[in-house]
Parts: sequence; structure tokens; C-alpha cells
Amino acid sequence: MRRPFIAGNWKMNMDKAGAVALAQGLVEACKDIADVDVAICPPFVYLDAVCQVCKGTNVAVGAENCYFEDNGAFTGEISVAMLKDIGATYVILGHSERRNIIGECNELINKKVKKALAGGLKPILCIGELLETRKAGKTMDVIKDQLEGSLADLTAEDMANVTLAYEPVWAIGTGEVATPEQAEEVHAFVRDWLTNRFGAEVAQNTRIQYGGSVKASNAQGLIGKEDIDGALVGGASLKVDAFMGIINNCR
Repeated sequence: MRRPFIAGNWKMNMDKAGAVALAQGLVEACKDIADVDVAICPPFVYLDAVCQVCKGTNVAVGAENCYFEDNGAFTGEISVAMLKDIGATYVILGHSERRNIIGECNELINKKVKKALAGGLKPILCIGELLETRKAGKTMDVIKDQLEGSLADLTAEDMANVTLAYEPVWAIGTGEVATPEQAEEVHAFVRDWLTNRFGAEVAQNTRIQYGGSVKASNAQGLIGKEDIDGALVGGASLKVDAFMGIINNCR
């Protein structure tokens, strides 16, 4: 059985004092939780401080992005080695805000996924459709394209360190949320795709999170579905009580 995985994506929020306090609060609240994997992903500038707080605890830390080169003249970018150096374990890649606001394409995301894996980070790869895509009945076409492009050339062994996160763009930060049935439909499609691409064992072992206006009140209904293995949480991850409500409702 796949172990639930709840990750908090703090996005461009917090100040240093708030980030440290939030991390401290979560470490304390999670100290007795042994049946759910938990990670938090703060902005780059607070990663070091948060990693220090979480070191040796059962709260892992991830970055919100990385670059696909080891070093060099890439102003403003952060390498996998830098993230590993300060203690990061995970990295979020292909988030819809990176795809649709920053303009990242599948090819670029694929390069980042490969570099993260080669450098020892565990990618949380995001996929998801725009509202117009869903209305046009092309959700699965977009999901398939993102999977094929972002996971190109990966092996079954690589997939042991990859988490997928389905985030319908129309549900991110809007208060709207996919129904458990809508989310499960896409998650089941993704698992079928994994079976066809990597085999049944990889498909059954790969964790697929749901993201998009997740909160304590809807988390249990979502994660109760067969193919939904956790959540990538945005706004609700910025407060200890709200985030813990999600974690506890997924146990």
C-alpha cells in the first residue's frame, strides 16, 4: 500500500521569522506522526533556515524549483547541488504557475527532472489542465502530453524517486476544488499511463498527489480515493493548524 505524502508549497509567501516559526510549529506537531510522509517547500531565501529547523526530524524540506545545469553563468538560477548542500530532499517541478506564468515547457521541465534525479533530489512533478481545456473535453490529452514530455527518457528505476501531483489549474487558489470523482478520474488515467509506459510495478508504487484548494474539510474525501495518495497543499500549508488538519485527515 502506498504511504500518504502531504507536501506544503509555500510559494512566494512568508518572511524569515514567519518561515522559521512555521517550520518549528510543524516539526513539533508532526513529531509523533509515523504513517504519513510530510514535506514543506519554502521560498529559496528561507530554505537554509528551514532546513536547519527540520534537520533530523520527520518533516522533510523541498525547493520550489531548480535549474538543469550544475553551475556557471546562469544569473538567478539555483542548482541541484546547492539545494542538496543545504539539506533539501525534494524539489517541485512543472508547477502550473511555472508552466503558465513563467512559460516553462515540457522539454525544459524534463531537463530539470533528469538533473534533480541525477543529483539526488526527489522531484514532485506537477501536471494539470486549464479551465478551457477541461471545458473542451481535452483534459486527458493535456495530461498525457505533459507526462510524455516531462518524463521523457526516464527509466523505471528513476520513477522510484518521482512523485506526481495532479493540480487542475482552475482549482489552484480559487476556492474551487475538483470533486473526489473528478480527481480520481485523472489519477486513474495517470496510473494507467504509468502502467503502459513503465509497467505495473512502477504504476502501483508511484505516489500521485492531488493539489488545488486542498483543506482539512475536503482532504479525507479526496485521499480516500483509490489512486489519490496525498496532497500538494498551497495556502493551507501556511498555518500549522490548517496544514495539520489535512495531515490528520489523511491518516
